[in-house]
Amino acid sequence: MSTVPLLETRNLNMRFGGVHATRDVNFKLSDGELRCIIGPNGAGKSTFFKQLTGQLRPTSGQVLFRGQDITGCQPHVPARLGIGIKTQVPSLFNGLSVWENVWLSACRVYPKAKALEVTRDTLERVGLSSLQNSTTGLMAHGQRQWVELAVVIAADPSLILLDEPAAGMSDQEVRRTADLILEINKSHALIVVEHDMSFIRMIAKMVTVFHQGAILTEDLPDAVMNNPTVRQVYLGKKAA
Repeated sequence: MSTVPLLETRNLNMRFGGVHATRDVNFKLSDGELRCIIGPNGAGKSTFFKQLTGQLRPTSGQVLFRGQDITGCQPHVPARLGIGIKTQVPSLFNGLSVWENVWLSACRVYPKAKALEVTRDTLERVGLSSLQNSTTGLMAHGQRQWVELAVVIAADPSLILLDEPAAGMSDQEVRRTADLILEINKSHALIVVEHDMSFIRMIAKMVTVFHQGAILTEDLPDAVMNNPTVRQVYLGKKAA
């Protein structure tokens, strides 16, 4: 088994003028792992996410995927290498059906016959088969989030990055999304950036806490939520 991490950052820094948005971030993720990233507003989570996806070039440091340096690469490069990205706002073809959106994603990596099979299987996996002919732009917020999850999965990435996947959802939708993420983790590594602590409790296996641009701590969910320093800077009464 390879000892090279699936994803690694080394001394990752990002400065915006006098603002030090990320500070010497050393982060490792193993193949098949599910990691949640939390932290207060302004902690550096979004900047870190954008550095991983090529949206921002670090001031210094490295981003490595399977040992390959992808620091500051163009945004299309992570997708080509096997990194799937889901941002807070769904990026979909609103005028197309659910099936068409997922099929187009599958066609990027599979021959057409195989893409049809992958599309069908993916829609079933995400629970969208009954909505496959629906126009994506007319769907409810939670349903659109699930469609984008299906779009990401259909390209069969090794790693999936999710930015606040439960934002704006009802309690029932949050629960379903948590179940989907746990099911997806059976075959894909994931990094989930999230604010909703109840959602984190549903899915987290290992949690990385950001504070003032740096990693404050990494630990199991219960240890993180009972850490006095974490509670002071972020969780507060929500940890109770």
